[in-house]
Amino acid sequence: MNSPAPNAQIARIPLHEEVTNRIRDMIVESKLVPGERIQELELAQQLGVSRTPIREALKVLTSEGLVELLPLRGAIVKVFTDKDAHDMLDVIALLEAFAGERACKAEQSRIDAILDMHERMQQLYEQRQRLEYFVLNQQIHEALIALADNETLSMTHAILSKRMRSLRYSGNSGAENWAAALAEHTRMMEALARRDGPALASAMREHIQNTWPRIRGLTLAHRD
Repeated sequence: MNSPAPNAQIARIPLHEEVTNRIRDMIVESKLVPGERIQELELAQQLGVSRTPIREALKVLTSEGLVELLPLRGAIVKVFTDKDAHDMLDVIALLEAFAGERACKAEQSRIDAILDMHERMQQLYEQRQRLEYFVLNQQIHEALIALADNETLSMTHAILSKRMRSLRYSGNSGAENWAAALAEHTRMMEALARRDGPALASAMREHIQNTWPRIRGLTLAHRD
């Protein structure tokens, strides 16, 4: 009897990765709020797993800067100050502008794939599926960064994006902010479709810079 071909096998996400994704989503959606202690046993019961994958997930989220492990307190959701958020957005804006200049030189098939993602994102906006919209939105940003073909850029951007995910999700909670953010994305896609590197760089920089007014004051700690 012949063994099944490798491509016939169903890929399964390791349990600790699935748990990491679930806890990360809980942080993004503020189901776990900044400064809150993460109760491992309670979370394990809620997710139907043992404490081992919970602990593995918390280590990953600590490395991403979303969780802090403190002596005597255990794991808590990271608290960012306004200055922390503003500083990270400044750097993300530089990284995205840098990527935008180079993204328009990519293969057409990769550009078309991102344009298709944007169309699906517009449909999610019309359906008011905010979490699904946000997840796809982040994937579009990651794909644009990947077009620059710079591993260091991708790594640095990924770290900062994960740390800012919860705040950026909260920043689009209002209808006006959400509509404005989508309009900015549309301008980005128009520049990408034209392969206009400078225009895409400018649109991507402006999009990130406009994030600050939307999230200002959403952090629990404020510092000048």
